[in-house]
Amino acid sequence: MEVVIASSSVCDAGIGCWDLCTGAEQLRHKSCASTAHGLTSVGHRFVASSQLRDTSATSGSVFYWSWDRPQVEVKSFPAEPILPLAANSEGTYIVGGGVSGEIYLWEVPTGKLLRKWHAHYRGVTCLVFSDDDSLIISGSEDGSVRVWSLFMIFDDMRRQEATHLYEHSFTGHALRVTDVVIGYGGSNAIIVSASEDRTCKAWSLSKGILLRNIMFPSMIYAIALDPGEHVFYAGSRDGKIYVAALNAESSPNDAYGMYIIGLLADHSKAVTCLAYSNSLNLIVCGSEDGMVRVSDPKSGNVIRMFRHSKGPINNVQIVRKQLGFGPRIVANPQGSSRRHGSLLPPPLEKYTNSSDDDSDFRTVVSLHGASYEPLESPNISSNAMDQQIEELKKQSSSYAAEMELERLKVDCKRSLQMVERWKQMYENLHQFCVDELLDIDQAEPTKAGFT
Repeated sequence: MEVVIASSSVCDAGIGCWDLCTGAEQLRHKSCASTAHGLTSVGHRFVASSQLRDTSATSGSVFYWSWDRPQVEVKSFPAEPILPLAANSEGTYIVGGGVSGEIYLWEVPTGKLLRKWHAHYRGVTCLVFSDDDSLIISGSEDGSVRVWSLFMIFDDMRRQEATHLYEHSFTGHALRVTDVVIGYGGSNAIIVSASEDRTCKAWSLSKGILLRNIMFPSMIYAIALDPGEHVFYAGSRDGKIYVAALNAESSPNDAYGMYIIGLLADHSKAVTCLAYSNSLNLIVCGSEDGMVRVSDPKSGNVIRMFRHSKGPINNVQIVRKQLGFGPRIVANPQGSSRRHGSLLPPPLEKYTNSSDDDSDFRTVVSLHGASYEPLESPNISSNAMDQQIEELKKQSSSYAAEMELERLKVDCKRSLQMVERWKQMYENLHQFCVDELLDIDQAEPTKAGFT
């Protein structure tokens, strides 16, 4: 079942949840005053949100809710206020951006703070994972967009040798970055960023260059990519959702500006967040008027409306909700949050533990018969998986064979990612050789003209 979840900066508004197909309201989660880009679904299994706190507060807060309970079940208190929050597709990592410009990376099953690094000169405003979960893209109040590779983040040797951690640093925006989206293709994808300077910029990850700069009539708060990546949708402060061309044809005589080829229905107040349903081909937007609207991008008509609260909506997401949750098996009892009265993972750690830097990653392991799906993370240690298999064999567990299968899946996924990385290195080397040959060919006639 695909659902829409939406949150607000108003504490008593909570998190609204609606069935995208029928419009039926699901359970409303309480006690949430989320930051912009601070709401995320963790592996589709539970909801997490960073919370707005008093400006004088020196620590942050991140809350967890399960799908079937309205109350907050797990509370975490990071070292500083966390603004954007994002989880990878498997739900094994949560990444948060601090007001200081730091980025924090936690392992979800254990709550362990794996890495922390200084990413921007000012506060982080938005975070997103690439479709293959190998990259993190961050936007900041300093106007920059930076790309971070998890291979680099976890490779201590490369970190020490590198002059900087980021793969790319795009600095074309003059003001605060308000949203960032990434297309398909991993390291070959395109990025679209929006800013308070009224521009949206399309960037090439493979080439590290600006592909297109689009000026809008009003400040853009939110963007969403069309699945075909021909156009993107830009929600603005003037209540309009503009349709802008990426690969589609555009005329310099367009009514709203160069590359702006259409407009969806107006809203009474600013559009603050957008999400696109690939399966239903619908666009969902949240607004400062407290309404969530579902529109058909082809006709531009609003086909469904949800009332969230009196306050402004600052987050909206489309989630494929998993039904039938039940108890799950946790490989490492110390990583369990059962002692906290919840089946959700434990709270996120406030500080890194240097003594655990070289230890195997621990993870929640789910088996068929439990309702929690496996976490097929390429970062799970093979040694840790082997230990879990041996423990299950000693207990004469019938799941040992399934654990072995899961280990093989993890190894296969890791191998595929390494193959993709080598392919990319080969493509870069090939392009370099072609460029060198072209330079030589161009230089030969020039030399001949002087002889």
